[in-house]
Amino acid sequence: MKANKLLLASAIVTAGVLALGGCSAPPGESADGKVTLTFWQNSTTGDGQQYWKDTIAAFEAKYPDVTVKMQSIQNEEMDGKLQTSLNSNEGPDIFMARGGGKLADVVEAGQVMDITDKISDATKSAVSSSLSAFEIDGKQYGVPTAVLPSGIFYSADLFEAAGVTATPTTIDELTDVTAELRTSGVAPIAVGAKDAWPAAHWYYNFALRACSKEALDEAASTRTFDDECWLTAGENLQTVIDAEPFNDGFLTTTAQQGAGSSAGLLANHKASMELMGAWDPGVIASLTPDEKSLPDLAWFPFPEVEGGDGEPGAMMGGVDGFSCWVNAPKECVDFLDFIAEKGNQEAYAKAFQTVPASSEAQAAVTDPVLKNILDAYSAAPYVVVWLDTLYGQSVGNALNVAVVNMFAGQGTAQDIVDAVNSAAAKS
Repeated sequence: MKANKLLLASAIVTAGVLALGGCSAPPGESADGKVTLTFWQNSTTGDGQQYWKDTIAAFEAKYPDVTVKMQSIQNEEMDGKLQTSLNSNEGPDIFMARGGGKLADVVEAGQVMDITDKISDATKSAVSSSLSAFEIDGKQYGVPTAVLPSGIFYSADLFEAAGVTATPTTIDELTDVTAELRTSGVAPIAVGAKDAWPAAHWYYNFALRACSKEALDEAASTRTFDDECWLTAGENLQTVIDAEPFNDGFLTTTAQQGAGSSAGLLANHKASMELMGAWDPGVIASLTPDEKSLPDLAWFPFPEVEGGDGEPGAMMGGVDGFSCWVNAPKECVDFLDFIAEKGNQEAYAKAFQTVPASSEAQAAVTDPVLKNILDAYSAAPYVVVWLDTLYGQSVGNALNVAVVNMFAGQGTAQDIVDAVNSAAAKS
């Protein structure tokens, strides 16, 4: 895997100066030297949640004076609850982070710990390929656990039943395939537009194809979206929406919650495709009737779009990881180092059926779907972080809402650009 591939926000951040002091024990530490760490993560069921329980038990065995109290929070509720907690100066000691503008915002607010000189050299080496996702102005604010490039997951059996013999490599070919699948009696593409971000991922990928890397960099730096490519991305998405490839009721469909979600529709052969990040195999497996991996699950990259300025093979994706609250006990960094260890990263990859951030652990990826994703990721000229992460929460939320409006037939490509520029001007 190539190093430092992720395209990051170049926000200029001035870290807040914190006045810590007093005569009491350090934060999280009792008079007898016992330390309690609070920990927020987003796996609420199944193997993922069990992984964290097992990992915490192993950490506490290694550090007997430390107790980790875990809170599992539904993914769609995480950002709002975390921001509220941080703003009230009661943040969890260890919290989920995804880099980009969202992380830059909490760095600027002085809410996250600078761990540049605290994490071990072993951790820096193991996750060096994606460590930059949590770097702001040359300082390190988190440790990655998974790299999550996106693409289109599909049912090979449903493709075969519809007479589709090859995966689409262009948007025109994708449109043809969706027509064949619709004729076969199955929903071509599932999308959980109720959660907003899955619908927005379609716009992100069209922007990836329409915009040059320089245009994406410029927007990350200036938070202005005046390049013509932003409008083109919306116009291309509108063309796809007009072809009606999505499942019935997509506006009220969630992404991952139950058999009726977009992942659930694919897991139960009610839909043929879903655009999603590399965590999808694990989510789909949890939603099949026997709660095992979907045997015919396969994957292909987001198709190329003729005439765009994005480099062929570029990918949209994300990095999951964890940061320490600015006032967290120093043992928080021990926990970040612990979860980056090879054995724990291998267990993470198995539990979540995903691609671990540690290059030392990527040999544990044996699933053919994930290996295809890893190969595409390794060959990509660059990978862009989800746009709602890259451009920060205010701009990202406005973008996601505007895209859903387009899906609902209540917004245009120009409306998306206007909404994003308006949100950026206020932030």
